[in-house]
Amino acid sequence: MAHYRIGQVAELLAVSPDTARRWVDSGKLATVRTEAGHRLIDGAELARFLARRPAPPRIPVGEQSARNHFPGVVTRVLKDGVMAQVEIQAGPHRVVSLISREAAEELGLEPGVRAIASVKSTNVIVELPASGS
Repeated sequence: MAHYRIGQVAELLAVSPDTARRWVDSGKLATVRTEAGHRLIDGAELARFLARRPAPPRIPVGEQSARNHFPGVVTRVLKDGVMAQVEIQAGPHRVVSLISREAAEELGLEPGVRAIASVKSTNVIVELPASGS
C-alpha cells in the first residue's frame, strides 16, 4: 500500500503543508512513524479521510486546454464482471471514470493509490504518476 509524506498530501489536496500538518496533529488524519521518526499517511487512511470530507466549493474555471490532468488519490473502486468505476479526489475535484475491470486490475487501482485523471472531452483516462513522483 502507498504511503504519503505530509507535503505530498498537501500537494494532492491543493492545501498548504501547514493545513495537512494540522489535520494530522488534530487526529483528523492518522499517520504511522518510520524507523527514522518521519510521519507518513497510509493511502487507505487518506482515501477514508477524503471520502468523509465534504466537497469543497466549486472554483470558477476560465479557459483550459483540450487535455487536463488531475493528480489525486483513488477513493473508491467498484468492479463488476466487465467494468470498474474509479473515483479520484484531485484537490477540489472529484473525478469518476468508467474503465474496464481489466485495466483497473492491471493498474492496481484501489483506495489510497495515487493516480492521475486525464480528461479529454467526455473521456476520463486514469494514469499512474511516473515512479519517484
